[in-house]
Amino acid sequence: CRMAARRALKAVLVDLSGTLHIEDSAVPGAQEALKRQHYLFLFYIRLRGAPVTIRFVTNTTKESKKDLLERLTKLGFDIAENEIFTSLTAARNLLEQKQVRPLLLVDDKALPDFTGIATNDPNAVVIGLAPEHFNYEMMNRAFRLILDGAPLIAIHKARYFKKKSGLALGPGPFVTGLEYATDTKATVVGKPERTFFLEALRGTDCAPEEAVMIGDDCRDDVGGAQDAGMRGILVRTGKYRTADEDKINPSPYLTCENFPEAVEHILKHLL
Repeated sequence: CRMAARRALKAVLVDLSGTLHIEDSAVPGAQEALKRQHYLFLFYIRLRGAPVTIRFVTNTTKESKKDLLERLTKLGFDIAENEIFTSLTAARNLLEQKQVRPLLLVDDKALPDFTGIATNDPNAVVIGLAPEHFNYEMMNRAFRLILDGAPLIAIHKARYFKKKSGLALGPGPFVTGLEYATDTKATVVGKPERTFFLEALRGTDCAPEEAVMIGDDCRDDVGGAQDAGMRGILVRTGKYRTADEDKINPSPYLTCENFPEAVEHILKHLL
């Protein structure tokens, strides 16, 4: 049995947009499930002496970590800033490693997460979700920089995401357009990259086999986590569409109606 061969669970990674909330509306029951999860995990720690860590991992590039935390707190979620790991953080880490000056095609609300990074005379291109920058002039500027040798860094390549008004294009199609035009490949830093999931676990003293990921994106959340050695739970909220679970191989460890149901399973079967 697949579960028996696994080590005890030590970490739960939770996606945010589409899993806990959609824009400014929480997924019904998510706050309570999270409180219960936090409480029971704390109880479990006292009981067993085995730490279980929760990390909120997100590809959201529409806002800074500070704004994101504010939004979640307003929705009644009890989350600490150090529990959130975003693809913006991962992108910033990469820019510092490479010591490049990026042309930042990100939403203006995400800019605070790049404070202190030089952007004059850019020699790299960074793309997140930035609808107001996805115009011909800006894309052409990025195109010319890449042709001149600037690396293309994609915060993530999601095809689409869920808004209240319906599904909306993610940055993926725009990144792919630049890759096609310049005959180059982007370095992707967010989900589903293996390095993103491993980076999220850094400092938790937890191996991938001891972690489970809960998310609404079959490829980026569940497939990415499973490729990194974790178990993946797919929820049928947010961007989920019928038969999404057939899009990856191996298929998700589990598919649940929503986040509260996923928490229920974890508490009953994985601890």
